[in-house]
Order: sequence, then structure tokens, then C-alpha cells
Amino acid sequence: MKNAIYLFLIVLTVSSCGCGNKTKQEDVALSLSPDAGTTYKAGDAVAVKISYPADIKPDSIVYLVDSTRFASKKDSSAISLKTDTLPMGPRVITAKLYQSGKSQDVSTNIVLFPSKAPEEYTYKIEKIYPHDTSAYTEGLLYNDGYLYESTGTKGESELRKVDLETGKVIQRAKLDPKYFGEGSVIVGDKIIMLTYTDKIGFVFDKNTFKLLSTFNNNVGVEGWGMTSDGKKLYMDDKTNRIWFLDKNNYRQIGFIDVYDDKKPIDSVNELEYIDGNLYSNVYTTDTILMINPKTGAVLHRIDMKGLWPEKDRPANFDDTNNVLNGIAWDEKGKRMFVTGKKWPHLYQVKFVKK
Repeated sequence: MKNAIYLFLIVLTVSSCGCGNKTKQEDVALSLSPDAGTTYKAGDAVAVKISYPADIKPDSIVYLVDSTRFASKKDSSAISLKTDTLPMGPRVITAKLYQSGKSQDVSTNIVLFPSKAPEEYTYKIEKIYPHDTSAYTEGLLYNDGYLYESTGTKGESELRKVDLETGKVIQRAKLDPKYFGEGSVIVGDKIIMLTYTDKIGFVFDKNTFKLLSTFNNNVGVEGWGMTSDGKKLYMDDKTNRIWFLDKNNYRQIGFIDVYDDKKPIDSVNELEYIDGNLYSNVYTTDTILMINPKTGAVLHRIDMKGLWPEKDRPANFDDTNNVLNGIAWDEKGKRMFVTGKKWPHLYQVKFVKK
């Protein structure tokens, strides 16, 4: 008798579950165009269209790009996505179909490129200053009449305050020999300095060079360049991505991806914010880029070839590692300074259109 009751309860339970499954609303087949990976130029209008079975009657369909709503409809007719202000690179488009208090999502993606090629520039040397050849330059800043330089290489990494005219180091703070120093930025009365692969950042007092604190830097692949627009920090990581960081707690708050009209540009490196745009050298090349900080589009490409002519370099100079690196901007004097790792010169230059 007990076995019969037990068997009856099992059958009842299975039957109840089966009934529940039969009444559950199943997802319907949705699709969204354009096809994933379709490329567009900034400014193009993208026709976005959802498809679903004929017997479906949506209450509404909401469209989002990268989680931001941009349109809604009640039928499957196409809507137009404007791209003139969107960041470059992959953008995710999602349609949320609402029916009877429930929703179902379908997504696709596009890849956005700048609408035109970067303008080509070169440079004019205005003045040459001495530069310490022991400095493996990672970050370069100009503030209140002095250069501030962060240097790399384990056992040699340090933060420096440098006299522009003589190139002499007048103040320094050495990192623990286990760290490889990287880019730096001045924020108020502090200097923030990255490390290469150690995932740690340092905060120094700008006046005394006293180490105030450290922070975990888990943003990006590695720590490379840094700069600021006064409201947030920008940091790159050896890829084509430039991260936005909160200037107070150094946490990620956004990003852009750097693209010219043909491809993503990897290895964006030492950064400087100048008159509303980002400037970055491309690591191991003779190229500096001017980048739109809102979209990541490359606006200008500056050819720095021949800045320190190869014929003037020592025979044993390591050209492979000691490359162009370091951009500093004198906001008041409107002067641009560039140098390279262990170069003997720092150049005041002006960028001119080819």
C-alpha cells in the first residue's frame, strides 16, 4: 500500500511539471539586421530592422545601441540609427520585444570607422634642449616651468622634476626596484604614475615627491600612457583602447577605441591632452596621432621621421628599444615638446600640414 501511494505521488509530480512546461511561454524566433560585423563610416545612417513570426503582435519594440535607448516602435518597420556621434569600433545594437508583460532580446553588431582619412602632418623644430640619456622616458609633462618625467626599466624607474633649459634632474623619487615605471599625469597637487605589468599605481605629492598612496590598477591589459582633461583621466594599455578613469579613485568609467579610416590603431602609447584633443605616439614608430577623445577617430597623423637623424646616433645605440616616446605641452606658452627613450635631446616642435 505504501509503495502504491509513493508511486501515485511521483506520477502526480511528473504530471504537474509537465502541465507547467506546457503553459510556459516559449521564446519566439527573432532576427535583427544588419548582419553582425557589417562596417559603416561615421555619419552613415544604419537601417535596423527586426523580424519575427507573423502571429506575434508586440506591445512595443525598444532599440538600444551599447545599452543606450535610441528608438522605439510597435511594428517591424525599419528604424534609422544615426552614427555621427558614436564612438569608433564595434557597436552592439539590441532590440527588446515586449509582449504581454514579457520581453525578449535580439542583438547584432556593426563596426564603425571614421568617415575620412587622417590629415597628414609633419613637424618643424623650433628649439633643442638637452635630455638626460639615462632616462628611459615613459611619461613626459610640463607644469609651472618644469618638466616632469616618469621613467621605466626595473631597477631604474623613477619620477623626476627636470630643469627644461639644462636637462638637469632637480628632484626625484625612485620606485622599488621590482617595479617598471610607466606613464604619469598631474592632477592638482598630485602626480599619478602607472606601472607596466604590476597592476599597481602610485600617487605622489607634486611638491615634495612624497609617496602618498598606491592603488590597484586592473584596468586594461597593461599600464602605458596617461593624461587628463581636468575632469577625468585617460589611460592606454598597448592595444587600440584608451580608458577613461575617475580622477579621484582611478576606477574605469568608460573607454574609446582608436581607429583611422581603414583599421584599428594598436600600441597607442604616451598621451597628452591638448586643446580638446588627445595626442599619442604609436609605440616603436615615428608617428604621433591626434585623436578625437569622444569617438576615438584619428584626425591627424604626424610623421616625426628624422627628428633625431639616424646618421647622428652613436654606432651602438639601441634603436629597437630607445624609440620616440614623450609628449609634453606648455599650455600657457603654447609649446610642444617631444623626445625619445634615452635620447640626448628634447625638441620643441610645431606640427605643420604637409
